Amino acid sequence: MQKILAGLRPYLVFAGLFSLAMNLLLLAPPLYMLQVFDRVLTSRSDETLLVLSVAVAMALVSMAALDIVRAYLLAALGTALDRRLGPKVLDGLLGEAARLGSREHASALRDVHCLRRFFSGSGILALFDAPWLPVFLLVITLFHPLMGAMALAGALVMLTLAFVNERMTRKPLERSQAEGRRAARFIDTSLRNAEVVGALGMLPAVARRWVELNEVALVEQTRATRSGAAISGLTKFARQFIQSAMLALGAYIVIDQQVTAGVMIAATILLGRALAPVEQLIAGWRALVEARGAWRRLSQLFAAPATAEPHTALPAPEGRLAVENLVFGVRGVQRPIIRGASFSLAPGESLGIIGPSASGKSTLARLLIGVWRPSAGAVRLDGADVSMWPRESLGPHLGYLPQDVELFAGTIARNIARLDQPDDAEVVRAAQRAHVHELILRLPQGYDTELGEGASALSPGQRQRIGLARALYGTPRLIVLDEPNANLDHDGEQALLATLHGLKAEAVTVIIVAHRPSLLGGVDKVLVLREGAVEAFGPRSEILSRVVRRAA
Repeated sequence: MQKILAGLRPYLVFAGLFSLAMNLLLLAPPLYMLQVFDRVLTSRSDETLLVLSVAVAMALVSMAALDIVRAYLLAALGTALDRRLGPKVLDGLLGEAARLGSREHASALRDVHCLRRFFSGSGILALFDAPWLPVFLLVITLFHPLMGAMALAGALVMLTLAFVNERMTRKPLERSQAEGRRAARFIDTSLRNAEVVGALGMLPAVARRWVELNEVALVEQTRATRSGAAISGLTKFARQFIQSAMLALGAYIVIDQQVTAGVMIAATILLGRALAPVEQLIAGWRALVEARGAWRRLSQLFAAPATAEPHTALPAPEGRLAVENLVFGVRGVQRPIIRGASFSLAPGESLGIIGPSASGKSTLARLLIGVWRPSAGAVRLDGADVSMWPRESLGPHLGYLPQDVELFAGTIARNIARLDQPDDAEVVRAAQRAHVHELILRLPQGYDTELGEGASALSPGQRQRIGLARALYGTPRLIVLDEPNANLDHDGEQALLATLHGLKAEAVTVIIVAHRPSLLGGVDKVLVLREGAVEAFGPRSEILSRVVRRAA
């Protein structure tokens, strides 16, 4: 975050310079009033009034122009911040998912928008204007030392109120934001499981649970609001009282003939202008706390260890796979999910992974393609560690079909092309290799059929077959299929078998996680996984016969 902010420093520097010029120009109205009271009214000179009026008008026009430019500059700062942070946050979130971490940063993109609103809004203006408070105090002191002392005392009172406001509202606001994010994550989970919620009559229970979570956020919000409202009201009273006290002091000094009436009015106006940013800070403290929390969460997200990437471009792999003492565990779970798995495949060989439920088959599949990083050991493709290989260069050489196939909003062609600009020939070729070309042509617009969120218009079997085409797009040399026939009917399974036969002919390394033995008829080797450990690995006929004898 510090590096990103350093790149945006020119915006902040120029905004600060504009703020300096604007605050200096704000001295023009009080000085104009001082001159009118002390010179124009006494001299009755129309020419002096005209010159002073033209001068103050020019100062106010310049101030307005600088204010507009500063607003444009801060809006550009917010946009630049969003453009720099957005892609990095998305990379961080996907990396967090790949590390099987918590979802504490699931609202990171909202944090980016929060920072953009803060830098583009009025909250940051008070931060730019507040540092010039000493300038106004100095000018008031030059008018009369007693007035300067009164202004300094008033400023200290306002700053004390700002400090008390921070101490009283910061923690409740942070707790309210945390509980609000927790309730939002619960709703996101509920929406993803809307079918189960509706089918099992869970809606009242879901609503009650959300009310419980949201109530905690509301309690903390109410506590912070009450404290903030009390301080805000006290701040408004203090500012008006201090200005009135300054006016009374000025009147006393005028009666004592130490200063003129113009000095009294000018000092009062300057004091009000000096205290205005402090009052704005207290009134907009919530936005400042939210921005600070967003900054802290984004800093934590970016503080995660970055994946070391080789600087030398590697050649396209042939499909030689080696798994070396692979170990994978999750924080809070004593026993690793994968325990010391080791095996190897030559280019073009196929492997079937079998084992009882919860034995770690899907976890091993994710480790093989580098979606998750192992706790120890390595998965090597043509000798290179897949978890260290840059994903943008490794991805085209991999194909992956997970158990739960998710398609993106967009056309079928775009989904098969992995959301890249579709190459029509490659898209059709991938669909033909997956034997789903005819199925796609029967859809309303064929390959140009638009899929909504979640592709709900397609059946699970159709989504799985299109997902297989996506896995085959391009020239992948290693393909991992996790339960590829879970949602397929007889025709779909026959098409899958034909696809596997074609991949075998193309010498593509294929790994299949399966429960049905029908998919393992054409594989070269079989791996039996039990409780995360490799129980058996070898030629298909030998391993399957051993498994059948054990089952008997």
